[in-house]
Amino acid sequence: MANETTYKKSVEEAIGNPKLSRALHLFGDAYLIARENAFKGLDFQEMRTELAAIKDEVRVRRKELLAEFIKNAEAAGSKVFLARDTKEANDYVIKLAKEKGAKLIAKSKSMVSEEAHLNKALEAAGIRAAETDLGEWIVQLAGQRPSHMVMPAIHMFKEEVAQLFSKEAGKHLAPEIKALVDHARERLRKEYFNADIGLTGANFLIADTGGIGLVTNEGNARLCATLPRVHVVFAGIHKLVRNIEDAIKITRLLPRNATGQLLTSYVTWIRGGVPVDGKQKEQHIILIDGGREALYESKACQDALRCIQCGACANVCPVYQTVGGHVFGSIYISAIGIILTAFYEGLDKAKEITRACIGCRSCVAVCPSKIDLEEIILHLRNEVSKEYGIGVIKNVAFKAVMKNRSLFHNLVRAASKLQLPVTQKNRSDESGPRIIRHLPLHFMAKDYTEWRDLPAIAEKPFRDQFETIVQNVAKPLYRVGFFVGCGADFVYPEVGVSLIKVLNSFNVEVVFPKDQNCCGIPALYSGDTETGEYLAKQSVQAFTDAGVDYILCICPTCTMAVKRDFVERLADHPQWSAKAMALSNKTMDASAFLENVLGASFKLNATGPARDITYHDSCHLKRGSGVFREPRALLASSGHKVTEMKNSDRCCGFGGTYSFLSHPQISRQITKDKVETILATGVKTVATDCPGCMIMLKGAVGKADATIRCAHTMELLAESLEMKK
Repeated sequence: MANETTYKKSVEEAIGNPKLSRALHLFGDAYLIARENAFKGLDFQEMRTELAAIKDEVRVRRKELLAEFIKNAEAAGSKVFLARDTKEANDYVIKLAKEKGAKLIAKSKSMVSEEAHLNKALEAAGIRAAETDLGEWIVQLAGQRPSHMVMPAIHMFKEEVAQLFSKEAGKHLAPEIKALVDHARERLRKEYFNADIGLTGANFLIADTGGIGLVTNEGNARLCATLPRVHVVFAGIHKLVRNIEDAIKITRLLPRNATGQLLTSYVTWIRGGVPVDGKQKEQHIILIDGGREALYESKACQDALRCIQCGACANVCPVYQTVGGHVFGSIYISAIGIILTAFYEGLDKAKEITRACIGCRSCVAVCPSKIDLEEIILHLRNEVSKEYGIGVIKNVAFKAVMKNRSLFHNLVRAASKLQLPVTQKNRSDESGPRIIRHLPLHFMAKDYTEWRDLPAIAEKPFRDQFETIVQNVAKPLYRVGFFVGCGADFVYPEVGVSLIKVLNSFNVEVVFPKDQNCCGIPALYSGDTETGEYLAKQSVQAFTDAGVDYILCICPTCTMAVKRDFVERLADHPQWSAKAMALSNKTMDASAFLENVLGASFKLNATGPARDITYHDSCHLKRGSGVFREPRALLASSGHKVTEMKNSDRCCGFGGTYSFLSHPQISRQITKDKVETILATGVKTVATDCPGCMIMLKGAVGKADATIRCAHTMELLAESLEMKK
């Protein structure tokens, strides 16, 4: 409980510092542009696939390659020590320092030394550790830890740095970048010459040479490695590569993905001890396990050790940009940090941050090693749930209610009646569905309705309307099964009605298997795999019995559930796995079906007046299913002019239960950013293809400007067809 309380307090403090979030957003925006320019003319997908294969081979051959590296490093004169954990690694450095009578160790940037808390261990032994990386020196002076793997002091502003430097220098220093950098350069230069030992990390441990590779933007690593008479390499065993060719391939990716640079300022290759003043230099290479072997052995999580520590998963993460790395991480931050924290520091330490991930898949899209970070985090969240539970509310909702389809649907119908006292007409759409604009304070109104309207549960769910819909399709081109999803079924049934109108206009018949249930993603994302599997079986059977040509979804999360999660969760169930795979192969998003199967944008040719709209890319639609061109093509062919908003694929902040139960404060800030980008376009209609995003955007945009409408693409297409008539 203390850990949870501390975590919640840190979230509140971070959100209470809007300057931090603004700075991280500015960096994130600039990073996206720089990264895009850096990869121009290159095939990122091909490069990341090759890197993943390189890293996978290292995993398979790691013991052989480790032995090869040690043999070649020792042949080059290096001393190699294999540490089982960070304590053994620290003890080796301290013992070495005492043998040499060393009082000062000059360090370049090393995340594994942060993981080992090496500086504290050295201080306790009477040895001073001098950080020489500018960012690391800043956080050392501040008594903090890095908030980013590549840019340790990104959370600090020049005014704060000026205060730190002024205190250290004993004189006032102006908060000007050049003056601060000049002071750091002059101050840190002395450390290289005075140091008895230089310590660096390693980006690469090259097996076939026994050498190391360093990729840095400051010359400090090269100076730490060459000027002192003793060089210590502090590195995790996962930094192994087969040869220098592999290292060079990674070097082509690392700076581009980390900072948007074509190449870093310094790329250094070192093999053995480099002579100093004519005397032979000592090189000690400390190879640290510290939980890495256990991670290699984890089938569900082992891909995480493909990581090259570029930090890109933080650069694009909406949660990181909202609260920073001191909240969303431990030693390692953001998505990769969740996984490494669980294995290096223990599941208890990672418990809260596994739940902080909103599941937007931004990290997956930019990872140069092709790690499905979201999927690994979901696995860890399930492990956390097994150990610590998912909470009373979720436990009842998932296990007692959602698994019982009849009970679930009847309770929703009852709720539609009970909600009437707190619902009202939508000011921007009097003829549309009702909304909940205000909740009584005891319903956590601050988190729920102070900053957004909530949609009311539909008076009549889609499943109760379907049988009354007349489909005039005599000889259908296709019979498609409609996986409605909870959002469209119980909140926005008009979207499902619109889909049928559009499909019927293309001579496609819609089948609705009534035995389908929730896709199970809310349970899976909360760590309740057992309920997720149970719900998957219900829907798999319902659609198998339907015998349709395709299965269409109007919710991207449901699409991912059927295409990916049903297959993965039921893989070990012989009686279900083949059925799940068959359904996966014929499931797609409705807009993708319309465009890619029916060629709808070439046939719509709407004659109605053009409407200026902007389009929000759902996380799971674009990054989960690769669908983003299709809805735009359909909207354009329907007579609409699409004005692109800034960062159209940045998360809206919904995340299902994330915005209601897990982290409504973080969600609120993420949504605020999205609303600002929508308002900046000046348009009056926002289109999206996700009922979950509609819940968030209708509510938050409606609160900010009641004249702006948020609609599903299928609604706009149906309206266009009606205008055409």
